[in-house]
Formats: sequence, structure tokens, C-alpha cells
Amino acid sequence: MKKIDKKELILWIKRILGFMAMGLWLFVIYEISQMSVSFMEQAPYCMGSTMLIFLSLTFTYKGLDYWNKKKNF
Repeated sequence: MKKIDKKELILWIKRILGFMAMGLWLFVIYEISQMSVSFMEQAPYCMGSTMLIFLSLTFTYKGLDYWNKKKNF
């Protein structure tokens, strides 16, 4: 692949992953909000799911950046 093509591919992968992560996060938050418990019991699930989803997105972005900087691809 050409260097410009690889950059565009990584950019589009990042965009798609970002939209997927936001969709997953919204779905999880909606499902948690539908639980029949108080907000104080929902809060840890909201915080935990938010941290896990966006932590995985951050690691994926960092991995794609590392892959982009490798010279032998």
C-alpha cells in the first residue's frame, strides 16, 4: 500500500470505530437507565461501562497509530 492510502485507511478505521463505540456506549447507558433501581445503584454501572468502552477505543487508536508509524508495512 502507498503511504497515503494507509493513512486514509487508518483514518476511516478510526472514524468507524469511534461511531461504533459511541453507539455501543449509548446502547449500554440506555439499557442501564431502564433498570428499576435508584440512580445511586445505576451510577457504578454507568461509570464502569463508560471507562471500559472508551479505554478499549483509546487502546485501539494507539494501536492504529503505532501501526501507522511502522516503516515495514
